[in-house]
Amino acid sequence: MDATSKTRGLVRIPGLSLEKFATTLRADFRFAPLNALLLVILVVIGLMIHLRVYSFSYQAIAFGLLSAICLAVLVRVTQVWEAVVILGTTDCLLAYLLLRPHSTVLLTTIAAALLIAPAIQIAYQWERAVVLRFGKFRGLRKSGIFVIAPVIDKVAQFVDQRIRVTDFSAETTLTSDTVPVNVDAIAFWMVWDAQKAVLEVESFDQAVILSAQTALRNAIGKNELAVLLSERDRLGTEIQKLLEEKTTAWGITTQAVEIRDIIIPKGLEDAMSRQAQAERERQSRIILGTAETEIAEKFAKASKHYQDNPVALHLRAMNMVYEGLRQKGSMIIVPSTAVETMGLGALGGLTSFGRDAVPTSQEDRAQPGKDTGVAEREDVPD
Repeated sequence: MDATSKTRGLVRIPGLSLEKFATTLRADFRFAPLNALLLVILVVIGLMIHLRVYSFSYQAIAFGLLSAICLAVLVRVTQVWEAVVILGTTDCLLAYLLLRPHSTVLLTTIAAALLIAPAIQIAYQWERAVVLRFGKFRGLRKSGIFVIAPVIDKVAQFVDQRIRVTDFSAETTLTSDTVPVNVDAIAFWMVWDAQKAVLEVESFDQAVILSAQTALRNAIGKNELAVLLSERDRLGTEIQKLLEEKTTAWGITTQAVEIRDIIIPKGLEDAMSRQAQAERERQSRIILGTAETEIAEKFAKASKHYQDNPVALHLRAMNMVYEGLRQKGSMIIVPSTAVETMGLGALGGLTSFGRDAVPTSQEDRAQPGKDTGVAEREDVPD
């Protein structure tokens, strides 16, 4: 498949190449490199016979080789029986005018090569060829080499029976709660009956894509935005069932439909973001309030154990102070009742006084006049 593509409406159609053209209804046969080689070989064989029968002629060699190359290129580009007939007639007329009266062999060779080369057809392993004769269905040809009758037979289409992946979209479609959304999806489908797919519907690939797009729009209109965002799998299954009911009669089965992306308006996206943020803030406050309630309940239960046991309460208070003092540079605020109960006021003052009064190093002890926080005693005369 070509990398380039064009958009018709909302349906993406792959760019058309010679290989793609040969598999459509507009081509009568597939003129592959093998067919071009066969045409050249037949013309060369005819040219060799011509040179054996008649005298050697550079004109005959040049005309034969040039005709083979030009006919192979032109038939490759057109790939229809009308081109074969017109090009063959023109080339035979030129051969007759240039090489008469020794043109019989080349005329016969050109005509035979143009009819035989396109009649040899090849279907790939994953393809089925639908053959028509005089416009009526003749049969299906499986993978491999097969032969068609020149001019009267037509390979209507080479049908690819592999699983295909097709993307489609629904732009600015309203949900049931009147929210415009853009939805992108992909469909997995395959042709299981090539005869029905070609004879029952025109351009079955486009029919599948357009049907999928319509089913997607209907599914969007039946559901709210919240459902679309949270239940993508269910929405894809619903679309797949709708497609299956329609495409089964065409010899096509839809295996799955997946929602790739749902795009909502920017303003609504911001509003939903603020709503989600407010909802999370509300939940965090509820959780914090619940924690405070549980803590209060635990403290209430603990107070019952300390109510008639002052020694336990005293030990608990001292333990809290000790744990706080373990942290260097920490400051603890203790209720005055606890301080009086444990005698922490006098103890703290003595501890502070002792730290200021005692020298901190040998150097301080050696210098009695240095300021250590305690005034040096002087002998004052009576």
